[in-house]
Amino acid sequence: MSGSFQPTAIEQNTLRGISLMTVAMLIIPLMDIVAKYLTASLPALEIAFGRFFFQSIFAFFTAAIGPGIAQLRPPRMWPHLLRGVFLAGATVLFFTALKYMPVADAIAIFFIEPMILTVLSAFLLKEQVGMRRWIAVAIGLCGALVIIRPGLTAFGLPALLPLGTAFLFALYLVITRKLSGEGSMFAIQFTTGIGGAALLGICAIAAALFGVEEATFILPDLPGFALLAVIGAISFFAHGLIVRAFAVAPASVLAPFNYLEIVSATLFGYLVFGDFPDLTTWVGIAIIVSCGLYIAHRERIHQREVTAVRGSRSGAAADPVPEQ
Repeated sequence: MSGSFQPTAIEQNTLRGISLMTVAMLIIPLMDIVAKYLTASLPALEIAFGRFFFQSIFAFFTAAIGPGIAQLRPPRMWPHLLRGVFLAGATVLFFTALKYMPVADAIAIFFIEPMILTVLSAFLLKEQVGMRRWIAVAIGLCGALVIIRPGLTAFGLPALLPLGTAFLFALYLVITRKLSGEGSMFAIQFTTGIGGAALLGICAIAAALFGVEEATFILPDLPGFALLAVIGAISFFAHGLIVRAFAVAPASVLAPFNYLEIVSATLFGYLVFGDFPDLTTWVGIAIIVSCGLYIAHRERIHQREVTAVRGSRSGAAADPVPEQ
């Protein structure tokens, strides 16, 4: 008879959600790099539209080849479209920020998003968030700032763009959590893409009518079309992982893992631009990874306590076990 601990189904789902979120955060910066490159020739609104348009295209054809296009329709259409609207707004704001600010500074300001998400999870989703988890989120944010060390110039008016991105993206994640289990992954991706593309298409028409040159669409060349498709492909894959992660794990647990995005951003910066991280950057990375591992450790302990309490009460209603 083995005396080793066997993880419960809840623990397995939570750790699976953490794994999915980790992979998503490690590949998302690729989309930002391509978008930053395209802002030199295309409006941010058009780049964001391309992202959602191609995301819906990838979702449609993947479903058609696989389980069938019937998988594209969720039980409730409008909440899923609303999620796409929030994500579209966040995307436009962030791509616009990339045009006027260094990527590092924009990401640094955006990293208040996990803290916003944790607050929204506690108050809107009624998830239990213990003091240690709050502290881990705050320390993880400090680790991101250690890596990026944003200059004071980033905190002028352009800082409002990534701040708005953080808030809208947190709302997108809250809706994702609330809608978990409703519809297939293909339905979620397709409706999000349609909702985002519809909103941005309306904005583009308005920009053309009112002569807003900064938002007027420009016909891209063939490489430009290809790069827009690449952004859509990354969005389809990465956000599919995020949707699945939030379907199996609490939002407050997954929030700190958003910080892993800066780890992959540092790696891509080295591979593409030859920028090797200095000692201070490695310290920040160590802080972020340590906080993520600590959150996973605390979740395992908490779920064990919940399981033990419920098992000891022999079917009686058990009160929630507060996390410390």
